[in-house]
Amino acid sequence: MKVAVLSFAHERAATYARLLHGMPGVELIIADPDGAPGDPARGRAVAAELDAPYAEGWDEVFALSPEAVVVTSEADRRRDLVERAARAGAHVLVEQPMAAEEADARAMVRACEDAGVRLTLASPACFSPAFTAVREGIAAGEALGTLTTMHGSYNTPATGGAQDGGALGANAAVLLDLVDAVLGGEPAQQVYAQANSVLGGRPGVESAALVSVRYAGGAVASIDCSRILTAAPSAGSPVGGPAMTFIGEKASVEFNARPRLLGGFDAATGGERWEAGGADLDAVMLGAFVAAAAGRGQAAGPDGAAGLRTLRIIGAAYESVHTGQPVDLAGS
Repeated sequence: MKVAVLSFAHERAATYARLLHGMPGVELIIADPDGAPGDPARGRAVAAELDAPYAEGWDEVFALSPEAVVVTSEADRRRDLVERAARAGAHVLVEQPMAAEEADARAMVRACEDAGVRLTLASPACFSPAFTAVREGIAAGEALGTLTTMHGSYNTPATGGAQDGGALGANAAVLLDLVDAVLGGEPAQQVYAQANSVLGGRPGVESAALVSVRYAGGAVASIDCSRILTAAPSAGSPVGGPAMTFIGEKASVEFNARPRLLGGFDAATGGERWEAGGADLDAVMLGAFVAAAAGRGQAAGPDGAAGLRTLRIIGAAYESVHTGQPVDLAGS
């Protein structure tokens, strides 16, 4: 099965390529025509490292007829690549946020629906076996009772590259995907947010954000996310989450996609180091995506409609930050 990684603008593109290259039955294709040829993090260098086919341009990669693609370009370039993939009959896994504008996201969803291909959002935490158990337990309703409140946090370093969004664009979507899955796509009614760029060092790009969302059924989600400017994180960087606490009338349950297994001081780096427990969720997500694209498994993870709901909430959060007022999403 041919799977193409389109662009290496996103920081996880190289990780996805290496994982796909190691999967049985997957023929990896890499295309990154916009990347600097000498950049070791861009596609040409990763293709050489993996001895994988490298396409010099978008026309060339689609001429190779990939059956699935992973879109890891800048957000404002994702619509074109997703639409081209849909026309080629390829199933799509696209990074969050799925687009820079809601109109682009709607066009992407429509293109995939018209072509009969699956559009999946790259939200690894939603593929976690632990999260599946939490979601199914909440849906059963016996242990927690009626769900009333959700608290989430996701705090990560930002490398400062052009692909990095602010705290809302980069981290809020990950938490909102978890909420959307638990609520079964229930629409949001009102959004209120506050943000600042004090710690990020990039004026106008929020380094911290707090977002409150009230949903149609009465449940309220409160999420805390930050994006701090720092050097590129190492594999053992102390980055936690995403983590969520789901509170019901009878009990509560906590979920952490990257629970801390072991921590301490790293003499080599002169800083804190930790080892996360649990499965490699990027690998789990890619395995589920490839299996579904090949017809060997059911589609899993957030789809295009879920991505649209999340994008609308993020758009409302930005509006709320600008106006200082709650934003209603009636009819969403």
